[in-house]
Amino acid sequence: MIITLLIVAVLIGVPFAFAILGSLLVLMITGDFPYHIRIVAQQLFAGLNSFPLLAIPLFILAGELMNEAGITQRIINMANAIVGRLKAGLAHVNIWASVIFAGLSGSAIADTSALGRVFVPAMEKEGYPRAFAAALTSASSVIGPIIPPSIPVIIYALTVSGVSVPGLFLAGIVPGLLMAVALSIYVFFFAGDLGAVKALRAMSRRKALLQGLIPVFMPIFVVGSILTGVVTPTEAASFAVIYALIVGVVLYRTISLQRLPEIFARAMRDTAIIMIIMGAAAAANWVLTYNRVPNMITAWALTTVDAQWVFLLTIILLLLVVGLFLEGIAAILVLVPIIHPIAMALGLDPLHFAIVVIFTLMLGLITPPLGLCLFVAEAIGRTGLGPIIRRILPMLFMLLLVLLLITFVPQLVTFLPRLAGY
Repeated sequence: MIITLLIVAVLIGVPFAFAILGSLLVLMITGDFPYHIRIVAQQLFAGLNSFPLLAIPLFILAGELMNEAGITQRIINMANAIVGRLKAGLAHVNIWASVIFAGLSGSAIADTSALGRVFVPAMEKEGYPRAFAAALTSASSVIGPIIPPSIPVIIYALTVSGVSVPGLFLAGIVPGLLMAVALSIYVFFFAGDLGAVKALRAMSRRKALLQGLIPVFMPIFVVGSILTGVVTPTEAASFAVIYALIVGVVLYRTISLQRLPEIFARAMRDTAIIMIIMGAAAAANWVLTYNRVPNMITAWALTTVDAQWVFLLTIILLLLVVGLFLEGIAAILVLVPIIHPIAMALGLDPLHFAIVVIFTLMLGLITPPLGLCLFVAEAIGRTGLGPIIRRILPMLFMLLLVLLLITFVPQLVTFLPRLAGY
C-alpha cells in the first residue's frame, strides 16, 4: 500500500521529496515503528547533518557565479579554436564546449540552458535544423555530470561508504571524453557539411585559447587540489566560489555587487531542492534499513544472479526505466543504498559501478517523456518536443554504446583512479 501510494503521488505530480515524506508519515501512523511520526523529522535532519554536504551548495554557487561572469562565449571561442575547422564544425564546437563547460557547472541542465541560448540560434543561421541544434545541445549537456567536478558524484559518494570522491572524479574523465567523441563521430558522418565555420586566423585562435584558460583553470584547480590531498572536496568548493567571485567581479567585471544577492538566492533555491530530497531519502533509507529490506534484497539477488555481467545489464535496464520518470539525484539517493551492497558482494569495483550507475541515470535527462534537458532545450528552441525527440534518438543510441563500452571494459573507468592510487 505504501509503495502504491508513493508511485501514485509521483505520477500525479507531487514533488518527489514530499511524496516520500507523505508515504513515510502514513507508514509511521499505520505501522509499528519506534517514536512513530517523530522519526521522520529526526532522520530527515540527520541525513543533512554532514560537513561534506556543504560542498553541494558551494559548487552550485560557484557554477552560478561563473555563468553570471559571462564565460560562455569565451568557452565557445576556445572550443571553436580547437575543433571549429572540422567538418560540421559548429556542431563539434557545441559538443566540446559542453566538455569545457562541464568542469564549471557539473550540471546538465545548467549546460543546456547556458549553451543552448547561444548555439541554437547560431546553428540555425549556419543551416542546421533548429530541432537538431536543440537535440545536440541536450545530448552533449549530459557530459556535465560525468566530468568533474560533479554534484551527482559527490552525492553518490556521500550515500554509501567506501567510495572516494577524488577517485570518482578521476573515474569520470575518460567516460565523459568518450561521450564527446561518440557524439562527434555521429556529427561527422551524419551532419554533413552543414555549418562548417570559417577557420579562425592564427592570432584569433591564440587569443581564444588564452581567454579560455581562466575559466578552464577552475576545474583543474579544484580537482587537482583534491587529488593532491591539499584540501577536502568541501574546502575545494569554497575555493571555487572565491575563484568565481574574483573572475566575475575583479577580472571580467561582469558581476556587479548589486547582482550578488540575486545570484546567492538562485543558488540557495537550487540547493534547497536537492537538500529536501536528500533529507527525505535519508528518512526513507532508515525505515528500509530498520526493516532489513536491503539485506533481504541482497540475499535474494545473490541467490538469483550468479554473474557480474547479468547483474550489470539488469541494473542498467532498471535504471534506464527509472530515469524515464525520476530525476537522477533522487534515484541515486533511493536506489544506491540498496543496489551498491549487492554489487560489492558480487565483487564489482566500487568506482566502476558508481560511474555506470551515474552515467545511466544521467541519460534519463534526455530520455522521453520526462527528460528535464529536453524541456529546457524545447523552451529555448521552441520547436516542440516531437522534433527534438526524433533528432536526439540516434545521439542517445551513441551514448548507450558508450555506456555498454565502459560497463564491459571497466579499465576505461578505473585506469586513471588506479594510476593515482585510488
